[in-house]
Amino acid sequence: MVDKLRLYISAAYDLRFERDVLARAITEIPTSLGWTITQTPGPDQEANLDAVVQADVHLLVLGSDIQAPVGLEWSTARRAGKRVNLLYKSSARQTQAAQAFVREAARFARWRAFADAYDLRRLTLELLVDHLLTHRERYAISAEEAERLRDWRRAMEATARSKGAVSDLRGGAEQSAVILTTERFTPSQGTLLSS
Repeated sequence: MVDKLRLYISAAYDLRFERDVLARAITEIPTSLGWTITQTPGPDQEANLDAVVQADVHLLVLGSDIQAPVGLEWSTARRAGKRVNLLYKSSARQTQAAQAFVREAARFARWRAFADAYDLRRLTLELLVDHLLTHRERYAISAEEAERLRDWRRAMEATARSKGAVSDLRGGAEQSAVILTTERFTPSQGTLLSS
């Protein structure tokens, strides 16, 4: 049984708002599963290529330009035989380098355009819920939890038709993180705080 889903988000640091939105959105998914979220490091840090190879789900988000080390993360995943689950590209005008990267990556995976952070959030949440439901046994998702996920996804789809907005308040979630739930994890020390 796997208690944590390992998510890798390849996105250049100039997409800090989108990275933050994605990391915060994951906490909305009604699951007892924990998460390890690794994101493309800042310009003064080394890429965590082991996390790329070990990821259960790998997302690549492209803005107006391709920046290091996103290309390295992509090629590392490909060399390791790992599939990048979804490629997202901004509808913003892209540089020639970004256009060339889009063409190259399209040979191996499908790109989906996103209009804004709300759209990116919705697409990602749908992908992650579908992944959890498809791999229920691996993640030990109970029938009750699976039904809760399906209901939540249906409600999210209904809300998407009336398109909401994503808060412009940043929560500092554009960095890598680990999210644990009390249903599957008991702290070995410290005090458990309830909400």
